[in-house]
Amino acid sequence: MTEAARAPAHDTLIQESWSRCRDYGLTHQSSPRFDPPAVGELSALLESRQALVQTTHQEVLPYYGTILANSNCLIMLADDQGRLLQSWGDQRFIEPRQAAGFVAGASWLERYTGTNAIGTALSCGQAVHIQHDEHFLKANRFMTGSASPIFDEQRRMIAVLDVSSDSYLPPAHTLGMVKMMSQSVENRLLLKLFADQYHLLSFNTSLDNLDSPWAGLVVFDEQGHVVSANRRADNLLGHALTYGAIEQLFDVPLQQLLNQPDGQPFSLRTSGHFRFHARVRRPARPAPIQPRDFRPQATPSTPQEPQLHTLSAGDARMDKAVRQAERLLEKDIPILIQGETGAGKEVFVKALHQASSRANQPFIAVNCAAIPAELVESELFGYEKGAFTGASQKGHVGLIRKAHKGTLFLDEIGDMPLRVQARLLRVLQERCVQPLGSSELHPVDVRLVSATNRPLRQDVDSGQFRADLYYRISGLNLELPPLRERSDKQALFQRLWEQHREPHQRAGISREVLELFQHHPWPGNLRQLSSVLRVALAMADDQAIRAEHLPDDFFLDLPTDTTLQARPEPDDLASQYQACGGNISYLARHLGLSRNTLYKRLREQGVRP
Repeated sequence: MTEAARAPAHDTLIQESWSRCRDYGLTHQSSPRFDPPAVGELSALLESRQALVQTTHQEVLPYYGTILANSNCLIMLADDQGRLLQSWGDQRFIEPRQAAGFVAGASWLERYTGTNAIGTALSCGQAVHIQHDEHFLKANRFMTGSASPIFDEQRRMIAVLDVSSDSYLPPAHTLGMVKMMSQSVENRLLLKLFADQYHLLSFNTSLDNLDSPWAGLVVFDEQGHVVSANRRADNLLGHALTYGAIEQLFDVPLQQLLNQPDGQPFSLRTSGHFRFHARVRRPARPAPIQPRDFRPQATPSTPQEPQLHTLSAGDARMDKAVRQAERLLEKDIPILIQGETGAGKEVFVKALHQASSRANQPFIAVNCAAIPAELVESELFGYEKGAFTGASQKGHVGLIRKAHKGTLFLDEIGDMPLRVQARLLRVLQERCVQPLGSSELHPVDVRLVSATNRPLRQDVDSGQFRADLYYRISGLNLELPPLRERSDKQALFQRLWEQHREPHQRAGISREVLELFQHHPWPGNLRQLSSVLRVALAMADDQAIRAEHLPDDFFLDLPTDTTLQARPEPDDLASQYQACGGNISYLARHLGLSRNTLYKRLREQGVRP
C-alpha cells in the first residue's frame, strides 16, 4: 500500500508508536522479549482472567469463527498488560524461533516487542491494524494483525482481542470484524454482571438489530439510576453517557419503562427527540433499593456539566482561549480548536455549548477518525430508505440534522475524506442537507465547532484538506496547551483528584507524588492524568496517594533524573526503590543496571521486591 493511499491518522499512530519504541531503547534489529511469567504466576494470571477467557471462547467465537475459518489466521486474547491469555485458530504460520510469543503469558507490550497490534492498541486505546513492515522490530514483520481493546462496565480497558496472520489481511474487513468481536465480548460481560439484578434496556435504529453487537445497552435499577452502559450507547445518543437518571436520557417516565412487557419491542425517543427501537429485559432477582446517593461507579450519579469559566485555573493561554470563546458565544462564527490528543478539546466544546443559548438543544459530537471512511457520508448526511445495499428500510436522519438548533462538534476533522469535505462545504454554505439517495433538501441550523490534533494548515498545503473548507470552519482558531506546558498544573491535579475521588477518600495527594506529577511530560495530557488518578485512588483506598499507588506505565515516561539521585550510594538503593514506588523497571533503567543485578543488590540490603 502506498503512502498516498494510507490514512493520515494511521500514519501518525505508527509514527508515535515507533517513537515510543526508540524511547524504550529498541532498534529495528532488537529481538522481541516476551517475558513469560513463572509457572505459578501464570496459573494465577489465567485463573484471574477465567471469566474473560470463557466469555470470549464460549459466547463470541462460535458466532464468528466460521467467518474466519477460511483464513490462515490466529485469534488471540491478551489482558491489559499485553499478556497472552488464550489463542484460537491456525498456528501453522508460526516458526519455532517465533513460538515463544504465542504461548500463554507472553507479553506483547510495545516496550518489549515494539510496534504490534496488541501492544499498540493498548498504548493508544483504540483499534489498530498493523501491516508487515509497520512492525518496529524486523523480527515481527512476518505477520500482520488487527486488534481492538475490550472495556469493562466502568469503561476501563481490560483486554485486547487480536486477529493475526502471516498473509495479507484486508485492513477494513479484518479491523471491522475484530471490533465487532470485542464489542460482543463487552456486551456479554455486561449481561453476565448485571442481567440478573438490574433492568436492561437495548436500543438501536433498526428493529432487526436489537440483538446485534451494535445495539446500545443501558443498565438501570428500580429507582431509575443508570448503573452502566456499553460504548455503543454513547454513539447512538450522540454524546458521552452520564450516569444519572434514565429519564434524563430518554423522553419516557420511569414507570412506563418498568411496566413495558418483558422483551417486547417498542418505540423510544431520546431527550434530544431522536427515535429508536427498544426493548426492556426485567431482572430475575431485582437488586435491593439503594439510597439516593448510590454510586455504582467512580463517576458520580449526577455529574456536573463543565463550565467554561472553570476550565482554566490561571494558565495564560487557557485564560485567553476561554475569553475569546466567551466573546463568540452567540455569534454565528465557526471555531476551530487545535490541541494534542487528550488536551481537553471535547470538554472545552461541551462547556461552550452549555454556556450558550443552545444549551437545551442537542450536542452532537462526531469523531471523524472513528467512523469508517465508507460510512462517513451516510452517518453525517443521512440517507433515504433503500439508498444502498444494506441501508435501513426506514432511512437514517444523519448526525448533522440531529444537531439542528444545537451544536455540531466535528472532532479530528483532518481525517475526513476529501469527497466528504466537499459535501460538508456545501452544507455549510447552503445551510441545507441532502441525504444520500434523496433529492430533497433539509434546512439545518447548527453551531459548528471543529477540532484537530495536528496542524491543519499543513494538510491544506499538502492537498489532504480542502483550503475552502479550512477557511469556512476556522473563523476563530483556538489552541489548547498540552498539560506539560500549563502553568496551572498543581490546581489541575487537585481539581481532578476532587473530581474522581469517592466521598470517603479525603487524604489527598502526597508531596512526593505532586513532585512526580509536576515533572512528568504527560504525553496523554488530561486524559492520561485522569486515568493515572483513577488507578491511584483505587490502589490508595482511603490513604493519601503515594508513589507505590501509581501505575507502572506512569514511571516509564518520567525523565531519568526525576526524584532520584544520579549516582546513589550503595546503601541508598532502598530509598531509591521507595522513591519510585517500587517500580523495578524504571529504577533499573535509571541506574543503568539489569533487573537481575538490581534484584540482587536490593536483597543484599534486606529489601524483598
